[in-house]
Amino acid sequence: MTRRDALIRVIEALHREIAALKSNDVAALERATTEKLSAIEEVAALGTGPAGTELRELADEANRLNETCRIYVNLMAANVRRKLQTLTGDSGAGYRPMMRAYA
Repeated sequence: MTRRDALIRVIEALHREIAALKSNDVAALERATTEKLSAIEEVAALGTGPAGTELRELADEANRLNETCRIYVNLMAANVRRKLQTLTGDSGAGYRPMMRAYA
């Protein structure tokens, strides 16, 4: 396997990860994440070296897709936080640590 092949596997797994996030399919998300991590390990195992234009473009695409995944996860977390605040009657502006008085 070449670094190019491994990067393409990362990109394909990231596409599956995004699709799973969009559909809230936890099992598919777990599979895609496992595949992505495996492909990333393959890229790392193949070592470093001069990267031509094609490898840089593939790496940039993987980075963009990973950023998209991160944004989806952050949006999901914000939605869960908002729903929990609604359920608990806490419509506060976010995280507030509990202050305790110590004697």
